[in-house]
Amino acid sequence: MTGRDRIVIMAVVVLVVLAGAWIEVVSPKRQQASKLTAQVAAARSQLENAEAQVAHARAAQSQYASAYASMVSLGKAVPTSQEVPALIDQLATASDERRVDFSAISASAASGSSAAAASAASTTTGGFTQLPFTFTFEGGYFELERLFRTLTDFATLDGKGNIDVSGRLLTIQSVKLSPASSSSGASSKLQGSITATAYVLPAEQTATGTGAAAATPAAGAATTSAASASSTPPAVVRVNP
Repeated sequence: MTGRDRIVIMAVVVLVVLAGAWIEVVSPKRQQASKLTAQVAAARSQLENAEAQVAHARAAQSQYASAYASMVSLGKAVPTSQEVPALIDQLATASDERRVDFSAISASAASGSSAAAASAASTTTGGFTQLPFTFTFEGGYFELERLFRTLTDFATLDGKGNIDVSGRLLTIQSVKLSPASSSSGASSKLQGSITATAYVLPAEQTATGTGAAAATPAAGAATTSAASASSTPPAVVRVNP
């Protein structure tokens, strides 16, 4: 055997050893490393999704207070029940602030309390139950004008779509001014009579928006006034000044 043959045999043996090492050690390790790389990528993707969910949850948590306040405000503007006493309280407060006497509130019905009268006079349009009322106030012209503006601003929508709620949503159909019956000839007091509509969410609708979809009542929508909705005398609640 020549020296060349021995070199060739040694080279072949080295190649066989290397091939065996590759098959037995390196190749399984590479496959394992590839699997681990895929697992790391999957774990990283899950971590990113979890971090995104946490960020979303934190953002929602930070907005919870304002969202809850908005929901409460919307419930104040359009409640899930008639809440006539609360409406009377809002009107009395607004009239006191404007130095106007809130003398009466009426709704079309044959008899009964204001709540029962409102129930009898109510109609349903656009998903909302409409409650027609007539409010009567006494005061000076400018005081009445400022009060009427306050009533229309109980619930307003700004240019950015944000709802500003300070009281019940009211749609005013008509305003009538006449000399106050209790005033003397020298007095400048006027009696202001407002025909307006308040709204109530339907029974299946909640303040969070679940249930039947309801259309927003259009300002100035035609509604039968409380004074003419029935041939029977309206039920009137007198408010002590």
